[in-house]
Amino acid sequence: MIANDALGGIWRMAGLPEDALTCVQLSGADPVLPSSFAVGAAAQSTIAAAALAACELGHVRGAPRQQVAVDMLHAALECTGWFSIDGRVPELWDAFSGLYRASDGWVRIHANFAHHRAGALRLLGLDPGTAQRADAEAAMQSWKAQDFEDAAAAQGLVATALRRFDEWDATPQGQALAGQPLFTIDRIGDAPPLALPPLAADARPLAGVRVLDLTRILAGPVGGRALAAYGADVMLVNSPDLPNIEAVADTSRGKLSTHIDLRSEAGRDALGRLLKDAHVFIQGYRPGGIAALGFGPDAAARARPGIVHVSLTAYGTQGPWASRRGFDSLVQTAMGFNHAEGEAAGGGKPRPLPMQILDEATGYLIALGASAAMCRQQREGGSWHVQVSLAQTGQWLRGLGRLPDGLKIAVPDKTPFLETSHSGFGELTGLSHSARLSRTPAAWPRPSMPPGSHPPVWP
Repeated sequence: MIANDALGGIWRMAGLPEDALTCVQLSGADPVLPSSFAVGAAAQSTIAAAALAACELGHVRGAPRQQVAVDMLHAALECTGWFSIDGRVPELWDAFSGLYRASDGWVRIHANFAHHRAGALRLLGLDPGTAQRADAEAAMQSWKAQDFEDAAAAQGLVATALRRFDEWDATPQGQALAGQPLFTIDRIGDAPPLALPPLAADARPLAGVRVLDLTRILAGPVGGRALAAYGADVMLVNSPDLPNIEAVADTSRGKLSTHIDLRSEAGRDALGRLLKDAHVFIQGYRPGGIAALGFGPDAAARARPGIVHVSLTAYGTQGPWASRRGFDSLVQTAMGFNHAEGEAAGGGKPRPLPMQILDEATGYLIALGASAAMCRQQREGGSWHVQVSLAQTGQWLRGLGRLPDGLKIAVPDKTPFLETSHSGFGELTGLSHSARLSRTPAAWPRPSMPPGSHPPVWP
């Protein structure tokens, strides 16, 4: 079974005890969503790994191991990220986001943030205040796809040319990525084991663990939400001056949420105070970005010996694209997934995967890595650095193989897996968590709240 093998590989890479795998039960088989890729196995294995690792930390803290069950259909639907607010399903894509025909191929533009949209339109020679989608489509046809990608990257914009798998493999970035593992967990300093409060018999396995979540777009927030589901106190830290996306309502379930301006001395002081009592620090800045603000892995380990620092990037830390901005949809396009899915569908028109599985799976790998590193920290001390990237997850997904008839399956009904709760955004309906813990069920007792709703202090 693909998912069982994938879970075993993830588990061993994390250095976790083999006998814990007897506590997990996976049900279902691909295809569960229309795709020629094993997206169900990717969702199920990463969610199971995250939940089982949290339970293993609970075991390290003295609790008995417990069973973890994950159904593939439930896991895959959870990774679609569907939600509604007061019955309204938000439109998560800007009108200018998506694929455009260039003179020699296709380009995908990510325009969900206003400054990215305006920059792409100016690059196309258009006025952001008056341009329509049709204007952008017409303007793109005068560009070569690779030229637009290069010009956009030079201006810090987010756009990429469509490639086949073999074309991606031939790029310097593809070659750099090929030699990288799915994720890394490295010891970066010496420290005694951090004290954790005693774990009550009925407490979720991460109770008392404090997590700083300095991320905004899907993968990082999904990772923080998973840790919250297993009992951690997760503090989402956003800048008061940066835009967010509506998905923050869904990904903030179970979290505290504060505003801190890291460009100010007062903001850096506030984050420093939070860090001194934190166990995990998750950040999704471009490589070097958080270090420039004084909170890179080494600096964090000096300020808080024993910290687990988790770094998320788009294309990994090696190769010429290491510092390039990227989102799931762009990484899918650059690496060859959209082309391959379109070929499998017939007709050849590029086709996205049925969900942002690179974001979602990477999010659960963040949660896995955080718990696995904390297990090591509790056993042997030290400060730890976990590194993940969307492109490394993409490389792994590709390695799970293809499903010849996967696109023939109908989109399943998500209704049995929905749950509704009150939130600071309104009545929030979303997918329930698919990992079922036998003794201490996953839950989000804290309601989802808008960014900045809480003061920057631990409860």
